Amino acid sequence: MSHYKIIFTGPVGAGKTTAIESISDTPPIKTDASASDMTKTKKSSTTVAMDYGIMNLTGGEKIHLYGTPGQERFDFMWDILTTGGIGLILLLDNTRADPFQDMKFFLDSFQQFIAETNVAIGVTQMDLSNKPTINDYHSQLQGMGIKPPVFSVDARVKNDVSLLVQSLLYSLDPGIEA
Repeated sequence: MSHYKIIFTGPVGAGKTTAIESISDTPPIKTDASASDMTKTKKSSTTVAMDYGIMNLTGGEKIHLYGTPGQERFDFMWDILTTGGIGLILLLDNTRADPFQDMKFFLDSFQQFIAETNVAIGVTQMDLSNKPTINDYHSQLQGMGIKPPVFSVDARVKNDVSLLVQSLLYSLDPGIEA
């Protein structure tokens, strides 16, 4: 029986906790605390250590899902959580002032981990703001010299998050069966 570890990251409010809740086969463990800084204008609580869930696969294999805190002041958790991980899912909130800046920040912050594994990107809140488009994200990424899979996702929808996870797994091993 194999166990794998996938990390979810991104800015505050991008949907990391919600995505893990939507695909976890067990009730997720959350370390939320009341927001006490500018985060409280977006939501009442925020992840301060991690979120954790499990996806059960056929044959008894498991994917452990870890969500990082989105605030930079908790970045000491990022290295802890990526240890032993097989890949990164970056969630970006399309309603934020500059989602490309967020994307660059997180890709730079996790650059070493991504180089050793891979990344898939999910763009949330596209129903509230349809600009930038997925093609705009591809253009930005091409300018950065990388070509990860990028999808519009609703973090509340299990199939959307599952597609994102599957795309990451396929990018790690193109022979993998979905």
